[in-house]
Amino acid sequence: MFFAARFLGEPMMTLWQFLRLLSVRLLRWSLLSVLVGVLFVIGKDIFWRGFGLQATVWGIVDGVIATFGWRSAGRKEAELMTWEQVGAEARKLRRILWINAGLDILYIAGGMALILKPGADSLFWSGTGWGIVVQGAFLLFFDTFHAHQINGEHVEI
Repeated sequence: MFFAARFLGEPMMTLWQFLRLLSVRLLRWSLLSVLVGVLFVIGKDIFWRGFGLQATVWGIVDGVIATFGWRSAGRKEAELMTWEQVGAEARKLRRILWINAGLDILYIAGGMALILKPGADSLFWSGTGWGIVVQGAFLLFFDTFHAHQINGEHVEI
């Protein structure tokens, strides 16, 4: 037996396949963020420099997380686990995604605080705030979407 996840009409997959898919998706976002961020940072507009700096830094962090997720999936897949152990790993991943979703809301709030701060007329800080809001909003969608996909009731023998 093994844990499987089903989403958007796709065939069942093991928890480790799901973790790899999640990692690949996060890595794609990471690469897009870094590419767009660097293009904005080298531009002349100060607002977009602040935005681009956030995209670049968040993209690098997301890339590191995605790499660790991919490697973790490979290591854990090589282990012989009981159904209970795999179920525990699935619950752990779901819990991590929900905790991250809570943090994402705080990131969005922090970005909005930078944007709305009284007396904050700096275009750089406004761009920075919007950069944080965009990254936080994407990650909130990403984390909640994937947390909803994990369902330990789907098993194949």
